[in-house]
Amino acid sequence: MNITIENILLVGSLLLLISILIGKTSYRFGIPTLVLFLFVGILAGSEGIGKIYFDNPRLAQFIGVVSLNFILFSGGLDTNWKAIKPVLWQGISLSTLGVLLTAVSLGTFVWLVTDFSIYEGLLLGAIVSSTDAAAVFSILRSKNLALKNKLKPTLELESGSNDPMAYVLTIAFLGLVVNPEQSILSVIPLFLKQMIIGGLAGLAFGKLTKFIVNKIQLTYEGIYPVLVISLMFITFSATDFIGGNGFLSIYICAVYLANHDFIHKGTIIKMFDSLAWLMQIVLFLTLGLLVFPSHILPVIGIGLVISLFLILIARPVSVFLALLPFKMKPRRRFYISWVGLRGAVPIVFATYPLLAGIEKADMIFNIVFFISLTSVLLQGTTLNLVAKWLHVSLPEQVKPEDPLDTFLSEQAKKVMQEITILEDGFASGKKIVDLHFPRTALIAMINRNKEYLTPNGSTVIEPNDILIILADTQQAMDEVHEALQTTPEQKATDD
Repeated sequence: MNITIENILLVGSLLLLISILIGKTSYRFGIPTLVLFLFVGILAGSEGIGKIYFDNPRLAQFIGVVSLNFILFSGGLDTNWKAIKPVLWQGISLSTLGVLLTAVSLGTFVWLVTDFSIYEGLLLGAIVSSTDAAAVFSILRSKNLALKNKLKPTLELESGSNDPMAYVLTIAFLGLVVNPEQSILSVIPLFLKQMIIGGLAGLAFGKLTKFIVNKIQLTYEGIYPVLVISLMFITFSATDFIGGNGFLSIYICAVYLANHDFIHKGTIIKMFDSLAWLMQIVLFLTLGLLVFPSHILPVIGIGLVISLFLILIARPVSVFLALLPFKMKPRRRFYISWVGLRGAVPIVFATYPLLAGIEKADMIFNIVFFISLTSVLLQGTTLNLVAKWLHVSLPEQVKPEDPLDTFLSEQAKKVMQEITILEDGFASGKKIVDLHFPRTALIAMINRNKEYLTPNGSTVIEPNDILIILADTQQAMDEVHEALQTTPEQKATDD
């Protein structure tokens, strides 16, 4: 069946619905949801029961880049700086040196066991060198894994920040395949330019986004998420235009926003979480449609050899070497190496050789698809089991709860105070978003001239307002007083 304007909405919505319904029951059988999305796309494809013919790598790449924008931005918004700060340098080492070592070791192996040239081998290694943010975020959070010793933030930081490195290596080695007379040292200036500009641009756009969201006054709350989406794409495209890495830029931008106050933050984060799931489904469906199973069969043998080398040798060796400067028990290193999930990102990157028209582009794409599939199936289904074997998981009864979820539960709202704002008070005339409240406290209502208002981040505090504050602990309430620069004597009641 050909995709037309008349049936694209029906077919697309049915595929989404089927993916969601299948994904709902997938974990009963221990199968990662993302794999099922991929299989739905394959079954709907030209060689499946759906007979939808789709052979457009350029469109698939466009969908992939747009989807990765949402996935990485959402992952950044879920990143707590306090959680990643202790493991920051470990994550950076894994996402740069670890990716480079994986690409070089796997590329060399491919060169030795196939008829690929060294540059073609390194290109294949670069394409599959990064862990997949969509797969890691999805599987870790869906399985609700509680891991010891900051393992979870390390894994999420690595997966969220290593795609830029893999992208740079992919573009660099693709250039060497197309122009083999170039020196391999030409990769270094490209890497430095992409990373430095990408990092600085991400921080700058993060500050700019916060400023715009807090200062602009929009009539409807629902427009704010649309504003942030537009700023996200501006961040990506503008960074790419000036020669930086757009993927790194949007991730850093989102991490900056996640750890600063801005208007309607909760609404925006929830919306991006939903959009990230939608983009994951769309991305895996698209890639499933793009692949032809009959083209995969001839590369299963060599694909399995390369995949096993990546999972059992290249990834573990790279992790151990990247983490050599840090104190870490071997079992933690082994677990980090096991969570080297490959998913949609390598398949998206594999469309670049297709569009460049290099000789072995089709074979590279099919091998990469097989590697991603085996990685998610083998590693994704055994994360809990391996965590227990290596004793890096926490017992069920001591799994830490998300502080925000705990706070929002009824039992967590243990402290309430009504605080009166004086005419010359620090908070008088300021927006709530500019007061930097602790995350575990909120202004539930404002009593203004005996009328009760439900505030949001853009609400301006006025003199003589009585703020009804809810917090989970007395310490959080003390932090509220610090933010408002008030004293406990200004409270009206205290439950």
